[in-house]
Amino acid sequence: MPSDPIVYIIDDDESVRHSLEFLLDVAGIRVRSFSSADAFLKSSPPLAEACVVTDMRMPGMSGVELAENLGGKAARVPVIVVTGHADVPLAIRAMKAGVADFIEKPFDDEVMLAAIRNALARHNDKETAIAERQAVLDRIGTLSPREREVMDGLVAGQANKAIAYDLEISARTIEVYRANVMMKMHAKTLSDLVRMVTIARLA
Repeated sequence: MPSDPIVYIIDDDESVRHSLEFLLDVAGIRVRSFSSADAFLKSSPPLAEACVVTDMRMPGMSGVELAENLGGKAARVPVIVVTGHADVPLAIRAMKAGVADFIEKPFDDEVMLAAIRNALARHNDKETAIAERQAVLDRIGTLSPREREVMDGLVAGQANKAIAYDLEISARTIEVYRANVMMKMHAKTLSDLVRMVTIARLA
């Protein structure tokens, strides 16, 4: 991990900014916050050894649009997008934009700190990123053909009933397959699963 990293918080909610600033201050991590993506970009902050934590939905430029705007810079600065609800298609778009992680609110402080530290570590260690992708591919390899079909439906943003209809099996059976997929992939949330599958497909 970089010796003196900085985290940029971008959120239009002042209380969220203050909460994250306090969390990172206590953790001994430098932090600077902005009320909008536009304000962040206009400030042209140094991106070396930095991490961006941005809200998904904000007035003006969204968190995903910010990641897309950073473009080639995304390879140098990890972006963590936070959202108030699961939105699988948007999560996929976020991952394709190069974001390091996708976290749902409300989140535990330790989850956020771990995500930030992991993002910084991954972007400063290519071998770690390669190993992570291989681990995801290995997990996918343990899935049965039917489980992979269910996983593809979940990642595409389909509801259980829609997947059941497409595969011509019961919704209850889909729930069983879904639980198996989450367990085998070591995914705690749907966002975790989306991130893993995106890593496997885009790397």
